[in-house]
Amino acid sequence: MSMKKLVLVSLIFVLVSIMGQAQAALVAERYVYEIDGVEYEGYVAYNSRLERSLGTVMIIHDWDGPNDYEKARAEQLAALGYTAFAIDVYGRDRQPTSMQENQQRAGEMYQDREEFRRRLLAAYAEVANIPRGTDNVVVIGYCFGGAAVLELARAGASLRGFVSFHGGLGLPEGQTYDDVEGPILILHGSADPVNGSRMSDLATLLDQLNAADVTHNAHVYGGARHSFTVPWSGDYDLAADRASWQELQRFLEKTL
Repeated sequence: MSMKKLVLVSLIFVLVSIMGQAQAALVAERYVYEIDGVEYEGYVAYNSRLERSLGTVMIIHDWDGPNDYEKARAEQLAALGYTAFAIDVYGRDRQPTSMQENQQRAGEMYQDREEFRRRLLAAYAEVANIPRGTDNVVVIGYCFGGAAVLELARAGASLRGFVSFHGGLGLPEGQTYDDVEGPILILHGSADPVNGSRMSDLATLLDQLNAADVTHNAHVYGGARHSFTVPWSGDYDLAADRASWQELQRFLEKTL
């Protein structure tokens, strides 16, 4: 068994233990939707025993496309009583299979911001159609997904909140934060070495949010590097992973 699969098995075991009897109520399934005739494959999870969902959390994947990581996060959120919708930014038939393709797919989105926003906004609109979807929605994302969260915020999407985990923080040329409609939460590592995600980039972002009068908060985890929430990453930091997940839960309880 590979280390990645071993970690996933361990995560699932922990999740099952925490959920106890509620596990039988968790429904998790792939969800195919279309944007202008092109198929995208997401993943929806919710607790069928609840009379009413606490709200919807949209999850945007890292640059390697939607995979078991986003599915596990979706199931964790469902166990907490939320409807989780892990979206697909690339398209069902265009999932990357190598580091080179990861870079290529993400680069396509960064180079065509209009198309990037179109896909993100269409996925947000799809929340109205998913099982147990709600009107109160928060979006979260990891790495590339964290950058996508900020893109969606700048696009003026009417969500209850936006949460970036170790995401790209740079402001694209010609964009502003003037149209943001919900609070932004940044969860970041102080030792992130990636261009666009360093402490200087975070400071610049906070200045931009202040200037645009956007409600925001940031939690910085000392010594944590990039991808600190991803168990099979060399940057994984258990303490920062747990602390950031707790901050997310507090944010969801406050905003949804």
